[in-house]
Amino acid sequence: MGNPSKLMNRNFFLLWQGQSISQLGAQAFAVAMLFWIKHATDSATVMGLLQMVSSLPAVLLGPIGGAFADRHSRRKIIIFSDALSGISVLSLAGLMFVAADATDTILVWLFLVSVFTAITRAFFNPAISAAIPDLVPKDRVTSANSLGQLSYQISMFIGQGLGGTIFRLLGAPALFLINGLTYLFSAASESFITIPQATLERSGGWKDQFREFGRDVLDSLRYVWARAGLRGLVLVSAFLSFFRVPVIVLLPFYVEDFLQATTDWYGFLLATYGIGSLAGYLFAGSMKISGKARGALMMGFIVLESAGYGLLGLVSRPAVALLFAFLGGVAGGFVTINITTLVQITTPCEIRGRVFGLLGTISGSLAPVAMGLAGVLADLMDQNIPLLYGVCGGVMALLSTWIATDQDYRTFLAYEQAEETSQKLNTPYLSKGHSDGTPAMSLDQGTR
Repeated sequence: MGNPSKLMNRNFFLLWQGQSISQLGAQAFAVAMLFWIKHATDSATVMGLLQMVSSLPAVLLGPIGGAFADRHSRRKIIIFSDALSGISVLSLAGLMFVAADATDTILVWLFLVSVFTAITRAFFNPAISAAIPDLVPKDRVTSANSLGQLSYQISMFIGQGLGGTIFRLLGAPALFLINGLTYLFSAASESFITIPQATLERSGGWKDQFREFGRDVLDSLRYVWARAGLRGLVLVSAFLSFFRVPVIVLLPFYVEDFLQATTDWYGFLLATYGIGSLAGYLFAGSMKISGKARGALMMGFIVLESAGYGLLGLVSRPAVALLFAFLGGVAGGFVTINITTLVQITTPCEIRGRVFGLLGTISGSLAPVAMGLAGVLADLMDQNIPLLYGVCGGVMALLSTWIATDQDYRTFLAYEQAEETSQKLNTPYLSKGHSDGTPAMSLDQGTR
C-alpha cells in the first residue's frame, strides 16, 4: 500500500469535509433533542434515560464494530453508516412536522432513532479511527487528528453555539431536518474516497466467521491488557467518564435553573468549550514537544480539567462559567489529540479497528450507568446541580491525581515515535503472539 505524500490529499480532504458537515448537523440534533425533552417532559430522569439508552450500543458493540472494520471495507462501513443515520433522522423530522402534538409518539421515535444512530456509530467510529493513519503521511497523523477534531469543534461552535438560538426560533423539527441532510451529504462525499486496506481473509460459513469475530475480540483484549500503561489509561478513563457524564447530562438544568440563563447560553457554553478545544488541538498538532514533557503536560491538564468540572458548581455567573469552559476545552483538546495519536501510531493497521472498538467499549462502559443515575439522583435531590457537580469534579480530580503516580502510565504518555522504528520488527503485537505471526510495534515501554 502506498504512503500519501501530503496531509491534505484528495482522500483525506473528502473524508474531512464530509465529516465536518455531518458533525455540524449532529450538534444541532443534540441541542434539539435535549431541550425538546426538557420542555416536553421537564424530567431529568427521562433525559438521562435517553442518553443512557443511546450510549449502550457503543459500549456493547464497540469490539464487534472494530473487528468488523478489520475484516470488511472501512470505506463501505463509513458510507453506509452516514447514509442510514441520515435516513433515520429525516424520518423523525418528518414525524414532528406532520404530528407535532403527538408527544408520546415522538418521544418513542426519538428513543428509537437515537439508538439506531448509536448503533451505526459503533461501526463508524472504529472504521474512521483505523482509516486515518492510512490516508495521511505517517509523520502527519497528529496533524490529521488535530484537523479532524478542529472540524468537530468548529461544528460544535456553530451547531451548538447557534443551536439553542435556532431551537428557540424554529423549533426541534428544523434542527432534525438539518441533521438528516448533513448525514446524507457526508455519505455522498465519502463515496469518492479510496481507503487502502488489506482486509483479513474470510473463510467458511457464518458460524466460522462468528468464531473468527470472537477470536478477533479476544486478540484485541490481550493486546490492550498486555500493555500496562495503556491498560491503566483505559481503566481510569472509564471511571473518569462515569463522573464526567452527569455534568454533561445535567447541563441544560445548570444553564436554565442555576445560572438563570436562556437556552442560548447552553450553546454558548459548549461553543466556548469548543473554542478552547481548538486551541488545545492546534497546540497539540503544531508544537514539537518531547515525550516526557508531553506526558507531564497531559497529566497536568487531566487533573486541572477534572477539578474544573467541580468548580462549575460554585459559579453562578454565566461569564465566569464561560471562562471555565474555555480552559477545560484547552486541556481536553490537547489530551484527546495526543492519546488518539499514541494509540494510532503504535497499533498495527490489521488490528487497529479492533483495538479502537475495544477501547471505546472499556472507556465508555460505565457511562450509560452514569447517564441513568444522573437524572434520577438530580430529581431525588430536588435538582441540586451545584452539589452534584462538586462531588463529581472532586472525585475526578482525585482519580486523575492518583493515576499520575503510576510509572507505566507515565511511560505510556511519554512514548516517543522514534522508539517504534527500532522495535517494530522484533515485537509481536500480542503478548502471546498473533495467530498468524504478524510482527508489529510495541505500544509502550511499560509492557510487562
